[in-house]
Amino acid sequence: MELQEQILEVTLKVFNQKGLKFTMDDIAHELGISKKTIYTVFKNKEELFLTMVDYIFDGIKESEQQVMDNDELNVVEKLRKIFIVMPETYREIDFRQLYQLKEKYPKIYKKVEKRLETGWENTISLLEQGMEQGVIKRVHIPIVKMMLESTLEQFFQRDVLVTSKISYQDALDEVVEILMGGIVVCK
Repeated sequence: MELQEQILEVTLKVFNQKGLKFTMDDIAHELGISKKTIYTVFKNKEELFLTMVDYIFDGIKESEQQVMDNDELNVVEKLRKIFIVMPETYREIDFRQLYQLKEKYPKIYKKVEKRLETGWENTISLLEQGMEQGVIKRVHIPIVKMMLESTLEQFFQRDVLVTSKISYQDALDEVVEILMGGIVVCK
């Protein structure tokens, strides 16, 4: 594993322990290297965060492609998995802490926002397939996309998950359950 990837992996671990308040010293200590070595790869914490955003979203896209390539899943199963896709190594990350990004690191928040708003091709394709096959109700895809984007953005803008003591993954699972099944109990 190259040094940049090692730093990013350890940053995820340290972030999970300390939230946004982690320091470059924390990362250096965890890696057993000098802080100066980290600065040969990342000039500052903001650059590290910006790279981290791409690293996380690229990992999510890789997991999404694995779902798409799984011929054992039908369209609805793929769609459900795509909505909540998360690489196994990210499952323990406390994404709830990211609500502080918008205020403390607006440039990084903008990058997160942009990544949330792009890369929907697989989801759109599955929605279209599902509607063609008659296994998904006819919906306006931009509305579904907006609902999911807006929900995720709210997770990253407000502390509702922290104050409600709901994990990011549990919240995402519930959002997808509501989206896929509604809130009405069918008897």
